[in-house]
Amino acid sequence: MNTYQIDFEPTGKSGKCKGNQSLLDCAHQVGVGIVNICGGHGRCNCCKVQILEGAVSEPTASELKIFSSQEVKKGWRLACQTYPEGDAKLLVPPESMTTMQRLQVEGFEIAVTPDSLVRSYNVCLPAPSMSDLQADVERILGGLNNKRIHCNNIDIEVLKNISHLLRSWDWKAKVFVRGSEVVAIGPQSNRQLGLAVDLGSTKIAAYLIDLESGETLAARGAMNPQFAYGDDIITRLSFVLEKRRGGKLMQKLVIDELNRLLVALCTEVDAQPDEVVEAVIVGNTAMHHLLLKLSVAQLAYAPYIPVVKAALDIKARDLGLAIAPGAYVHILPNIAGFVGADHVAMLLSTKTIWQKEDLALAIDIGTNSEVSLISNGEISTLSCASGPAFEGAEIKDGMRATSGAIERLSISNDAIDYLTIDEAKPAGICGSGILDAVAQLRLAGVVDKSGRMLSNHPRVRNNKGQREFVIVGEGEKNGLPAITITQRDVRAIQLAKGAVRSGVQVLLAAQNRSSEEIKRVIIAGAFGSYIDVSSAMTIGMLPSLPLNRFEQVGNAAGTGAKLALVSRSKVAEAQQIASEVHYTELAAVSDYAKILIEAATIDEY
Repeated sequence: MNTYQIDFEPTGKSGKCKGNQSLLDCAHQVGVGIVNICGGHGRCNCCKVQILEGAVSEPTASELKIFSSQEVKKGWRLACQTYPEGDAKLLVPPESMTTMQRLQVEGFEIAVTPDSLVRSYNVCLPAPSMSDLQADVERILGGLNNKRIHCNNIDIEVLKNISHLLRSWDWKAKVFVRGSEVVAIGPQSNRQLGLAVDLGSTKIAAYLIDLESGETLAARGAMNPQFAYGDDIITRLSFVLEKRRGGKLMQKLVIDELNRLLVALCTEVDAQPDEVVEAVIVGNTAMHHLLLKLSVAQLAYAPYIPVVKAALDIKARDLGLAIAPGAYVHILPNIAGFVGADHVAMLLSTKTIWQKEDLALAIDIGTNSEVSLISNGEISTLSCASGPAFEGAEIKDGMRATSGAIERLSISNDAIDYLTIDEAKPAGICGSGILDAVAQLRLAGVVDKSGRMLSNHPRVRNNKGQREFVIVGEGEKNGLPAITITQRDVRAIQLAKGAVRSGVQVLLAAQNRSSEEIKRVIIAGAFGSYIDVSSAMTIGMLPSLPLNRFEQVGNAAGTGAKLALVSRSKVAEAQQIASEVHYTELAAVSDYAKILIEAATIDEY
């Protein structure tokens, strides 16, 4: 098989690619991140590249549907559908690159009395002598016993270095105890640090916490590197099931990223990773199983049964997480196949909000949206498959929330006003902008209740038999392709918003309640933090209620992970929440198909 030199601009990276490897596979091989959501099947249109030099395979039928003849002449292709036939140079545009995007780590802070699962004790031990021949371990356990701390076990990795360290510290040490086990020792100057992680399918948020004060010392976000192998959960699970060692690869990608974040967080506050003596990780059930290298086959098919729902305590070293050698990772409990520990963490952190209300709604909007209806303290929960449209996928000019993405938009007669991230030149449109666009098209009468785009506006045109509304014309982009909202885009948003609305309606009907009775709507997560609630109400995704009933709380899952890290009572509270949730599987709702069709109409509740 011939191999060819492929140069990826503007990254400066290059490498050898075999003739039977797609340009997408080659990019991943040499470390160039190109967005791919559909698993390389040519459906998501995210991996657009421009061939600048060299010979490549002929455009496929799917590419000819996406690109105009003029765009094909200019070399625009899908990386997943294109194969090299010689040395080549290609341009990866910003909207196709998996570069750092807006990463939601901010969340509201909740004061809690620190009382973590790990406690630290300073000990001053007598040095051994001919008249005192106690073993080093007995010496430590005796020192703790003198403080009325009864331990009977020391982690084996701590044991390996204990003799040298005690002597180097002149028998003065800080001992970290979890339950009845010594999980770490350090000099008395060491801090007691913890790591909280919200492991999202798209983004990872990590927080370094002082366990003694409960203070957040540093916070960082990163893309989940798994998304290069499929942005939606099912595609990712399919990759694991189809590829030999696919599960091992997925787990390693996440752990490597967590260790990178850990080092960055510690460097920020002049700490060492081995000062981190406890971690808490939350994520949806699929992320949970991939992290723990559990079977995922049964998650991919009905009835979507998890391996385990209960909370778990696992040695960090068994996962490859490079914190203190004897430290544990606490994994909060799952609820069901598609409602995981991240939703439990969200409910935990927002409890002070929803427990005050007679009827409250808590939503985390994403590819899989989790919805909870809390009626007099009783929680009913379900997961609805919103699809990736809110992330900019399956949208003609959709992109992630990176620099240049249109995130806010309004239409006034023939004029379009929009705001891009970083105020950069418009490159595409991200989820919040798409939501605004459909709402504005509905208000302008360009789109009717059924979602049909009408030809009653000068910006509506026909492109290959499909109507589209021009947001940014070719003339505004120096001849580059226009940014448009197509009829197909509107349909994708209808399905996504219909899934959320139908989930809310199912829960309300089960409780014999109406949307007007909802006193508080809690919107969590990265996408939910940036949407215009008025736009979401206009298209009927959220119930039409006074704006003061809505509360956008940011990364509430990350806040919940921090609470569980700092407070053992919050750990118990999370377990109680998970055990008391009533879960509804939408596939078991007899008339759900009818509810979903009705919920897809673009109209207020």
